Formats: sequence, C-alpha cells, structure tokens
Amino acid sequence: MHIPDNYLSPSTCGVFAVAMLPLWYYSIKKVKEELPKDKIPLIGVGAAFSFLMMMFNLPIPGGTTAHAVGGTLIAILLGPYAACIAISVALLIQAVVFGDGGLLAFAANAFNMAFILPFTGYYIFRLIKNIWPSALGNKIAILIGAYIGINMAALFAAVEFGIQPLLFTDAAGHALYCPYPLNVSVPAMLMAHLLIAGIAEAVFTLAIYEFIIKVSPGIVHNSKKMKLNPIFALILVLILASPLGLLASGTAWGEWGADEIAADNSLGMMLGYIPDKMANGFSYDALFPDYAVSGIPDAAGYILSAVIGTALLIIIFKIIGSMLGGANKTA
Repeated sequence: MHIPDNYLSPSTCGVFAVAMLPLWYYSIKKVKEELPKDKIPLIGVGAAFSFLMMMFNLPIPGGTTAHAVGGTLIAILLGPYAACIAISVALLIQAVVFGDGGLLAFAANAFNMAFILPFTGYYIFRLIKNIWPSALGNKIAILIGAYIGINMAALFAAVEFGIQPLLFTDAAGHALYCPYPLNVSVPAMLMAHLLIAGIAEAVFTLAIYEFIIKVSPGIVHNSKKMKLNPIFALILVLILASPLGLLASGTAWGEWGADEIAADNSLGMMLGYIPDKMANGFSYDALFPDYAVSGIPDAAGYILSAVIGTALLIIIFKIIGSMLGGANKTA
C-alpha cells in the first residue's frame, strides 16, 4: 500500500499534503491536550509495532504481496490522533531511510494509512463495542474494526491510482503516471486486502492487544502501573522474526519500479511502455533501500533495518514527549 514516487502526479501529491497538514496539526494538539505526559513516548512504541508489522510481507495470489499496518491497534490503545502521528512518522522513516513509499507521495500514504485506517478502525470498534458491551463483543469489535480499517485505506489508495490515467495522459493517450484505471486498481488492491492483508491486520491487532492487556493492562486502562519490559520483549521477537517478510516473493501491487512496469500484465496484457513521468520523474536513493544493507546477507540486513527503524521511532518519540509535555491527567 506504500505508493512510490511518480505513480501520482505532483498536483495529486500536493492535494494530499494540503489535506494532511491540518490533520497533523490537530492531531498534535489533541495528543497534547488528552494524552498523559507519561504516555506520549508510548506513541513511539506503537509506531515501532506498525513499522515492524509493515515489514512482514504476505504472499498474494498472482505473485504480489501485501502487509498489515497496525493502525487500529494504536488507535484503540492510545487514541486515533496518536495513531495518526505514530504511523505518519513510521511512514516518513520508511520513505527517507529505507525507500519504502515515495517522498513526494508521503502525504498520500499518510492520508491512507495514518488517517483513513486508524480513524475508520477506531470508530467502528467503538460503535460495535457500544452495541455489544462484553468481553466477546470487545474482541469482535477489534477484529471488525481492524479489518474494515485497512480495507478502507486500500480502497482510497486504489482510487488514487485509478484516477491518474483519467487525468494525466500524453498526446498518444498513454498515461503519464499510474497507468491502471479504476476498473483495474480497485479490484487489484481490494482482493489483496479483503482476502489476505485484512485478515492479517485483524488477527495481529487482536493478538497484540490481548498480549498487552495481559502483561501491561495499565496502558489500556490508563493506570500508572505500566509494564513495558514484556512489550519490548515482543518487539525484539518481531525484529528477530522480521526476515520472514522476505519469504513472500514478488512486489506489492502498484509498487513496481519503472523497469518492471512495462512488462506488467495487470491490464490483461503487457503494458508495453513506461509512463513518461515514471521513467523520467523524481528519484531518491535511500540509505538502506528495501531494508537491505550492502555487504551482508538479506536476512541480516532485514534484522538490522528493523533495529534501526525501531530505535529511531522510539528515540524520536522520547524526544517529542519531552518537548510536547502532554496532559497533566492520567485518564
């Protein structure tokens, strides 16, 4: 679901930047007002969970991949505004350091995964929980909220892909950016997420939530008694297991490089050309592209990338927590 650069026009990316700026501002404001100071660094822990979950690529029929995001999990634990900030920063680290998702497309990716996903998942969770106020109802609410949240994000990404060939073509009628119309992009994105990634998102969300409830219920119930060691232990397990994400072959739908797209057959035949702005558009060389580290095996590079990304996120939010302050209350 990480839209690369040159799939969306600069004007499309600009629209999403304009949309996200007030959302980021308001999210920061709400976190400062509502989240206790001692919980603000936990946003970094939530961001780390999201970052790691997005490294576990899942195989999709047809040779592509997809992944969970963890947006609803963070929203349930810390609130949707904290989730918006957490996932946005995780996406920024992914784009800048690892080349996962475009720099120009950063705001569009944030709109889908840091806004649509956690807010949709959270409010569906709240709705079902209020209708069905029981332990079982809470579990069902988590599963359904997470499942619908990630599929709504996928739908928005598909629409963003699909409107590009309608709006931006050259004199020959060839697409300048993403070449896939809505009747291709929407089924392709939704199939992967309805059948695979959505289920993974729901299962991971419930499993990690239940784990946190058992080992550190203070995080959920707004208590001062928060035990973080078991949570950091789980993060370590996810880091060590991250090379499992390498087992899924292929690239996520809509994330191909310019050299791959001409041979893609998502339209039912080979595209046969490279859209001009993909071939000659913006390029950026990340420090560790695709979570690979030069000179060491892929699995070791994946683990090192997981360590670097996780450490950056926890440190960043530790610093942000000391700067922002936070609410003086514990509820």
